[in-house]
Amino acid sequence: MNMENISNIRENETRIKVIDSLRGFSLLGIVLIHFIEHFNLFNFQETTSSFSEIIDNGILGTVFFLFSGKAYAIFSYLFGFSFFIQLNNQAKLGNDFRLRFAWRLLILLLVFAQLNALFYPGDILALYATIGFTLIFVCKLNDKIVLLIAIILLLQPLEWIKFISSLWDSNYEIAANLNWNYYKLIHPILAEDSFVNTLKANIWNGQIFSNLWQIENGRLFQTTSLFMLGMLSGRKDVFRKTNKNILFWKRIFIIGIVCFIPLFTLHKYLPEIHSGSPFRILNSITIPSLKNFSFSLILVAGYILLWYKNTIPKLQNAILPFGRMSLTNYISMGIVGSFMFFGYGLSLYNKLGVFVSFSIGIIFFLLQLAFSTLWLKKHKQGPFEYLWKKLTWVGTNNDKKLVPNEITLPVTKTH
Repeated sequence: MNMENISNIRENETRIKVIDSLRGFSLLGIVLIHFIEHFNLFNFQETTSSFSEIIDNGILGTVFFLFSGKAYAIFSYLFGFSFFIQLNNQAKLGNDFRLRFAWRLLILLLVFAQLNALFYPGDILALYATIGFTLIFVCKLNDKIVLLIAIILLLQPLEWIKFISSLWDSNYEIAANLNWNYYKLIHPILAEDSFVNTLKANIWNGQIFSNLWQIENGRLFQTTSLFMLGMLSGRKDVFRKTNKNILFWKRIFIIGIVCFIPLFTLHKYLPEIHSGSPFRILNSITIPSLKNFSFSLILVAGYILLWYKNTIPKLQNAILPFGRMSLTNYISMGIVGSFMFFGYGLSLYNKLGVFVSFSIGIIFFLLQLAFSTLWLKKHKQGPFEYLWKKLTWVGTNNDKKLVPNEITLPVTKTH
C-alpha cells in the first residue's frame, strides 16, 4: 500500500464530519448576508407595496438575527480548531508545525486574500492571516493561560479603556470611525461599468475600508479570542460523540441562553435608560459583540446536539460538502457576487430588493452545494483547498503529506 492510500484511509476513518457540516452552516449564513447586502454596495430597489415591505423587513430581521456577527464568529472559531488539528497531527510525526503554519498564513494573505479582495471589499481572509500568527505564540501555553487571554480579548479591553476614560473625563469624545472615509471612495466606483477601476478600487481602498471596519468594530480582539477558543476545543476533544461531550454542549447551550437574554435586552434598551457617552461606548461594540458571541454558543451547541441525536441527519449531512470546500466557496462567492451586483457586471445593485436578493442567495448556495458534492466525489479537496495544501508543503518530502486533513480527530491530546 502506497503512502497516498494510507493517507486516504486515515482521513476517511478519522474525519470529524460535524465540523464540516457546522462550517457549511456558518458559510451559508455568510452567503445570505452578503447577497442581501449586495456585497457591500448597499443599494436596493424601493419597495412598491406595504406587503413587500413587510416581507423584506421580515427577511432582514430573521437573517440578521440568526447570522449577523454569528456566522462569522463560528467560522473564526473553527479556524482555530483547524490550527490545533494541524499542529497536533504534525506533533505526532515529531514535527513542529509553527513555522510551516506561518508560511501557510502568508499564502493565505498574499494569494487567497488578495484574490478575494480584488472582487469583494469585505474580505476577512487578510484579517485571519494576520492575527493567525497569535496562535503560534500561544500554542505552547497551558489551557488556563490561553483561556484567560481569550476571555480578556473577548471582553474588548480597548472599549473598556475608552469607557473608563470617558467616566473620568466629561469632555471625552468618541473618535469617528475612519472606515467610512474609504467606503465613500470605493462606492461610486463599484457602481461604475469599469472592471479595471473596480479591481483598482478594491485592492487598495477596498481593503483599507474592510480591515478598518473590522478593527473599529471589535473584530480584531474577538477573532483572536475565537481562534484561541477553537484551539482549546481541539485540545479538549469536545467534538467526539461521548456522554461527557454531550453534557458539555448542553451546558454551553444553557450558558449561551442565560447570557444572551440579558445582553440582548441591555443592547436594545440601554440607549433609552442612559444615553451618555460612556454607555454609548459600551453599547456600540462591547455589548453587541458579547451578545453575538452568546448567540453563537447557542447555534454551535444546538447544531452539535442535533447532530449527536441524529435529529435532522439529511439536512446536516447534505450541507457537509459545502463546508469541506469552504475556501473555494467563499472566494467564488465574492467573484460571482461582485459580477452580479457591481456596475462592471450585471449591475443589479439597485434593481433588486431584499426578498429577491435573498432568494438569489439561496439559489447560489444550492448551486455551490451541488458543485461541491459532485467535485468531492472525484477529488479529496476543493480546488483552492488543494492549492493551499500544495503551497503549504512545497519543498517537503512525501512523508510530510502523510498528515491527515486539517479537520480530523486528534489521536492524542497535548494537554
